[in-house]
Amino acid sequence: MNRSKAEIVREYGPFPGANRVHGVSYDGEHVWFASGDKLNAVDPSSGNIEHSIDVAAHAGTAFDGKHLFQIAENRIHKIDPKTGRVLASIPAPGNGGDSGLTWAEGSLWVGQYRGRKIYQVDPNTGAILRTIESNRFVTGVTWVDGELWHATWEGEESDLRRINPQTGEVLERLEMPSGVYISGLESDGRDQFFCGGGPSGKIRTVRRPHRDAKGSKGKR
Repeated sequence: MNRSKAEIVREYGPFPGANRVHGVSYDGEHVWFASGDKLNAVDPSSGNIEHSIDVAAHAGTAFDGKHLFQIAENRIHKIDPKTGRVLASIPAPGNGGDSGLTWAEGSLWVGQYRGRKIYQVDPNTGAILRTIESNRFVTGVTWVDGELWHATWEGEESDLRRINPQTGEVLERLEMPSGVYISGLESDGRDQFFCGGGPSGKIRTVRRPHRDAKGSKGKR
């Protein structure tokens, strides 16, 4: 297993009127984050909130290319980002114990914090299609280039873990500094992760390790 210190590239926030960062997502233009009673769109160039949607936003956030998905207590809402309207709703698999959320391969992937699991969920029905076990509390979840990553937050420690999506085996760890926590997680689709900072009210970008054609890690 590769193990290294996380390289924090940039910090955003804290943001006015948003004391905590829960779920985090990225639509290719804005970084979205959940702050309890709002979904907020941040311009990653300026670091400013450009607009917000008034909606229950208690945990993970995802984007499927057109719609936002947001965990609200024991439900996952499908939201039109232009109007803020909730278009549909499915039960969340953890019935309120859900944490991270991402979209990949036509499915939602839902982290279970204390359950130490990641579920693949049908976005139309909420049916659980696959269960992946973890050995740490799971917060954010994301896929990038066929890699499944999830964040952990246990005690005073947080890290990012690349795991085997079939077995749950940990393949790589990026360790955050002590006292720096990760709540939500999303990839930018390239070489960075957006990491929610929980009670700090911040979002941090962490560099994703580069791999060459053979899959070994190298420097960018």
